[in-house]
Amino acid sequence: MAVSKEAVIKLFDLLPDDAKQSAFDYLQFLSIRHTRPDWKEIDKMDPDTEPLTEEELRQMKSDAGYVTGEDAKREFGLQVDLP
Repeated sequence: MAVSKEAVIKLFDLLPDDAKQSAFDYLQFLSIRHTRPDWKEIDKMDPDTEPLTEEELRQMKSDAGYVTGEDAKREFGLQVDLP
């Protein structure tokens, strides 16, 4: 089923202001999900040979913002085993 851009814009315009950000976020999510390469395409790509910057190296060595799989499982009530 094809949906016209005008129909989407009309629906968006009908939304209250406090719902427009959520609608935008979801549309953005959908557009990214359907335009990014799949794993087969990624496997065919040449590896990135650009070295990490000093800032990237510093961030990788930092424990700031690190969450263990067990912590994430407990905090978000996940039913899967995480590393």
